[in-house]
Amino acid sequence: MTAADGIWALVPAGGQGLRMQAPLPKQYLPLLGRPVILHTLERLCTHPRVRGVMVGISDQDRHWQALIPMLANLPKFLGIYPGGVTRAQTVLNGLKALNQHAKPEDWVLVHDSVRPCVRHADIDKLIAAVGDDREGGLLAFPVSDTVKRVDNKGRVTETIRREDLWRAATPQMFRIGALTSALESAQKLGREITDEASAIEGAGGHPRVVACHADNIKVTVPEDLALAELYLKQQQGKA
Repeated sequence: MTAADGIWALVPAGGQGLRMQAPLPKQYLPLLGRPVILHTLERLCTHPRVRGVMVGISDQDRHWQALIPMLANLPKFLGIYPGGVTRAQTVLNGLKALNQHAKPEDWVLVHDSVRPCVRHADIDKLIAAVGDDREGGLLAFPVSDTVKRVDNKGRVTETIRREDLWRAATPQMFRIGALTSALESAQKLGREITDEASAIEGAGGHPRVVACHADNIKVTVPEDLALAELYLKQQQGKA
């Protein structure tokens, strides 16, 4: 990869965050006095290699408007685009929206709106590791706990070897054209897509896994907010 390669970012933010059991979708909950998603966008928009960032918003979203005045200091923010019923559709819509700025051979970083603690150092590590690999890659955590498979009665049926297991995180980085094609193919086949890497895998690819810091957490349940606040404070001047 050369400095001339275009790197763009998409943030699918159409989810409602029902597990959070909060009055607001989780991406809009306050974190150190500002919405979670604003922290996320700042991490992406201030990365020197990222050329521009777009956000996928649900048609039913009634909270985004309040953020607009806070975006003035994010010069790489390119705007919003319509979200879809699923994450995969939201990402696909975003890839098509990026066509007005990017080329199919450019790279896209797809990042969760509720991972506000991602470090620039980890994004750098992902970019360096993926390099000229046409199959792309993703940040992830190696599994350290013993993993059990259970039946529908909650009984353990198997202990799974953890040596080769990883928990997928984001950003996930792929060529725009390749990811578009993989998502469109999965859509036509009715294949369930849980993340962008699974779409590439379904198309026969083998994305590269890149270990990231444990503080790249996804804000999913209420206690995650307190943890994210702690991590952001610890990262000040280091991310």
